[in-house]
Amino acid sequence: MTLDDVAKACAPPTTAQTIGRLETGTRTVSVAWLNRIAQALGVEAADLVTLPDQPDLTVTALLAAEGARAPHRATRIPPPRPAGGTVAVGVVASLGDYRAGDTIWCDPLAPETFGQALNRDVLVPRPGGRFLFGRLLGRDGDRLHLLPLGTGQRQQVVNDPPWIARAIKLIRDL
Repeated sequence: MTLDDVAKACAPPTTAQTIGRLETGTRTVSVAWLNRIAQALGVEAADLVTLPDQPDLTVTALLAAEGARAPHRATRIPPPRPAGGTVAVGVVASLGDYRAGDTIWCDPLAPETFGQALNRDVLVPRPGGRFLFGRLLGRDGDRLHLLPLGTGQRQQVVNDPPWIARAIKLIRDL
């Protein structure tokens, strides 16, 4: 995003010059400004500052179709951090696209937002402390149609779950 894009995305909008001054340090960044800019960028305010107990990762190379290359300027990224409310699924045996040792971060959704998870992998609570994990194929009223990840498994129908959790991030050791 350009400085002007960030300035216009702030609520209320500001000027590119003000964003530039905040970025270069010629103007002090207050907590209020930090929150406004974070909201404009669609990130958490903590993502915009370096926290002493959370080391950033140095980007050594960029990988593209033509191969790996050095970045044009020094770049650092924060390690992944779950958003509030995120739940995790630990994979203990390889299944579908997932391998033993993977962790899948999932974003819980209320019934009125289940449509956001169509054609995505979801965790669905079942009675008795059980769960179903599979691809959400469709919704028919209060009924969800899921395809389990294992080969040769049949579609499952779940009636009126109180919530589901959409897979949003895969954490995998290589």
